[in-house]
This record gives sequence, C-alpha cells and structure tokens, in this order.
Amino acid sequence: MIAPLVLVVLLGAVVCAEERVIVAFGDSLTAGLGVPADQAYPSLLAAKLKAEGYSYRVVNAGVSGETTAGGLRRVDWALRLAPQIVIVELGTNDALRGQDLATVRSNLEQIVGRFQAAGARVLIAGMRLPPNYGLRYTTEFHRLYEDVAKQRRAPLMPFFLDGVGGNPRLNQADGIHPTAEGYRVIVDHLWPHLKPLLERR
Repeated sequence: MIAPLVLVVLLGAVVCAEERVIVAFGDSLTAGLGVPADQAYPSLLAAKLKAEGYSYRVVNAGVSGETTAGGLRRVDWALRLAPQIVIVELGTNDALRGQDLATVRSNLEQIVGRFQAAGARVLIAGMRLPPNYGLRYTTEFHRLYEDVAKQRRAPLMPFFLDGVGGNPRLNQADGIHPTAEGYRVIVDHLWPHLKPLLERR
C-alpha cells in the first residue's frame, strides 16, 4: 500500500510531467522592458489563455538586448522546459547593429529548427525596421522572416508590433518598447496566429 504522502508526491510529479508549456523566446520586447512583469506580453497571454479555457503555463524567456546568436546559445536552456509551443521574437537587435542578414537568417533558422526537432510547435514573430536603414536592408530584413517560416514550415506573425509600432500612445518614451496597453494590443493580434497551435485538454 502506498503511503498518502508518497501518493501526493507521485501525483504532483505526474501533473508536472503533463504540464503544457509555451515559451516566449525573445529580446526586450518579450521580456517587457519598462513595464511590470505582469503587464509584459507573456503574462497577458497567460491570462488570455486562461480566459479562453486553455491550460498552458507561459514562460517569459525574453532577454533585453538579445540577438539571434545569443538566442541560439539559449535554446538548450529553453528545451529543458519541454515546451509544446515556442514563440520566437528575435532579430531586431541584430539589424539595429547592422549585422549581416544572411547570418541572422541562419541563426533564426537554426533556432526554429532545433525547437521543432525537439517536438515543439514554433510561431515566428516577424519584425520590421524604420526606413532610415535603407530600402534594400529593410526589405531583406522583413523578407528573412518569410524565408525562414517557409523553409521551416512554421507559422508566421508577419509583424510582432502590428498596430503598436510607431504609435506614441502605445509606446513608452523611447518610442521602441510598448506600454502595458501596447502589449494588450500585441496579444490580441498574436492570438489568431497562436490559436491554431493550441490544444484543449
């Protein structure tokens, strides 16, 4: 006969083993720089999932200043969480530093591929640059997300900051990072791209 305390521990282990995890993997836009943790998009997404009847834990794996190279080095850490879904939002910091876009594309493709190889469904969040970076560079940067999504057969949210980027009302004073209200808009626009990847239990 199993002692009650042991049974509780065993049941807890089963619950943890079956817990479904979404990893929000990105830079400061994911981390929520400048807003309280509960107002960053991963926390707001967790609330949205609960309200819609989906049982997932959302892990905020955003690191301010992160590049695709840094993200690639963090994949193994994220895989320890055994995510069912990963939302990849990376690349802006590379482009702001004028990095070679072929390298950015390669890093992003490897990130997505490694998550997929581990069994996770990946949603790619595309980004855009302001026009002062030049038409050729900005066009190629935008296109690389489409290329990676096609190559890896992954769904794509074309622009993570859709409806938020360039709107002073929805951004902090730096004009880059969203306010809490901006993050709510992001979650609303992210939802149609994420919902097909979700499973009800």
